[in-house]
Amino acid sequence: MPTKKTAAAATPPAIHYRVEIANLHAHLFRVTLTIARPQPLQRVSLPVWIPGSYLVREFSKNLQGLRVHQTARALPADQLTQVDKCTWDIRCKADQPVRLSYEVYANDNSVRTAWLDAHRGFFNGSSLCMQVHGQEKMPHALELVAAPAIAGWSAATALPANQVGANGFGTYLAADYDELMDCPVEMGTFWSGTFSACGVPHRFVVAGATAGFDGARLLADTKKICEAQIRFWHGGKKPPHKSYLFMLNAVDDGYGGLEHRSSTALICTRKDLPRLGQSKMPEGYTTLCGLISHEYFHTWNVKRLRPAEFASYHYGSENYTQLLWFFEGFTSYYDDLLLRRAGLIDDAAYLRLLNKTVNQVLQTPGRLVQSVAQASFDAWVKYYRQDENTPNATVSYYTKGALVALCFDLSLRTESRGSRQATLDDVMRALWLRCKGGPMSESDFAAAIEEVCGRSYAVEIARWVHGTGELPLEELLRIHGIAVLQEPAQLAQALGIRVQETAGVQIKTVLRGGLAERAGFAAGDEWLGVEPRGGKGSKADGANSQGWRLGKLDDLLLYAGPSKKITALVSRDKRLLRLDLAMPQAASTWRLVLKDMPLAQKWLVSTH
Repeated sequence: MPTKKTAAAATPPAIHYRVEIANLHAHLFRVTLTIARPQPLQRVSLPVWIPGSYLVREFSKNLQGLRVHQTARALPADQLTQVDKCTWDIRCKADQPVRLSYEVYANDNSVRTAWLDAHRGFFNGSSLCMQVHGQEKMPHALELVAAPAIAGWSAATALPANQVGANGFGTYLAADYDELMDCPVEMGTFWSGTFSACGVPHRFVVAGATAGFDGARLLADTKKICEAQIRFWHGGKKPPHKSYLFMLNAVDDGYGGLEHRSSTALICTRKDLPRLGQSKMPEGYTTLCGLISHEYFHTWNVKRLRPAEFASYHYGSENYTQLLWFFEGFTSYYDDLLLRRAGLIDDAAYLRLLNKTVNQVLQTPGRLVQSVAQASFDAWVKYYRQDENTPNATVSYYTKGALVALCFDLSLRTESRGSRQATLDDVMRALWLRCKGGPMSESDFAAAIEEVCGRSYAVEIARWVHGTGELPLEELLRIHGIAVLQEPAQLAQALGIRVQETAGVQIKTVLRGGLAERAGFAAGDEWLGVEPRGGKGSKADGANSQGWRLGKLDDLLLYAGPSKKITALVSRDKRLLRLDLAMPQAASTWRLVLKDMPLAQKWLVSTH
């Protein structure tokens, strides 16, 4: 968080990136990469993915106009060879610096890539900064250039400052290429505020906020989240990060976050920001606080304590692990639980959030098909490439992983009836110490949980992590003061469909084993109308037997009346179909109810 110029490094880094504005309205950054000591055959490449988001995104598709100079001379075309979609070889002299220049199209307003327009700029290093092969471990400099076109803008990044002005533009130093990739950059006329959590300076910048935005409340609540998490991991000791930066982009419609070692990039809808004069905790703001909590927890859980397969990232291809159930799932368990422990929500609000997660999993047939370990490995082709069959074939390692964490936590608390309960909190801290805040494997988790509770959890790991059976949620919740009630399911869930109602009723997904699948519905169908087929108290002819146009799904109950079966009129590929559909009778969903507050609060409020 530089506010003035600092001393320049004695020896300039061998790798230097100069990032400037090429054309705001064309969404173009210009990047100049200088390699002080190139190899005679120097290979460079642009990453195909960004850590934390497990999909090959082909960032090189946005690169254009690549040119290479050595001294003042442009190298001939035959000395620059494209090897594959994202890799180039340069034949050059080893004793003279090489300069590459190119432009990057930046028009993705997400946390994963790059954005540039007349109001805001943002980028991750994986979108702009080529990797210089063979020199990844050397220091890298990033120069952010201010220009008249962006007069009045500021810049923010978690990179260590080298020579930086009060507005944040200037030169930053990364210890290596990995650190450069791990520190996104925000630019624009953003709101900025600071706070200290357990003695560590934190900064929050917000782009796109409206006049009613309550920045003071956002800072105060985020401070509570950060302090709760620092105490969770370290008690009264200092955390591993010396400072931290939150970068939030408020938009009309959007949600998400991407974790980094000393910062996070967030996106939310503007209406979810806290507002001046607002005393309650609206649902949207609770969701935003949960996102902040989730990404901050990643500071420990995935950015430092991380899969052994991620000890060194390979930016040119997929990096596989079976542990996302732990790193994303356990983080998803603790994000809302730590909101409760920080005092931002009460027991009832927490149970509503947990209830939502439980029902999301129970309403996903794929939970009986794919384990969370396999879902972790398949993230590259399934979780990040969802289609109409996704709920039937796979399960989310976020949501089911959170329930696996819940089961481990409540099981530990159930078994430990001595003077001090063992908890999943203890396991997380034991793992941190065991792995020294670094790479870990599933065997490390198994060893840590045995160390904490005194027995092996191999059977539970096999069933809950590598199996597809149901989790013992109801029993464990009951033991800890939470009752499970059965309530009627929403109509779409009872029918076994997921729909979109923007223009009529469009079938998006047909769930495995449901009434709609048995009737012959298919994803992509347009449900046009309903014909009742008689039932108790109805007639087979007359007004009760005529067809009805279906405007929205809930109209089905009105038009079907007491009929146990109806005929659905469906359009598929412009053909009209008549499908015999049984009406739902007894579909239910869970509702969690607090029955024993003192017992439940031993889990919800206290770590022991």
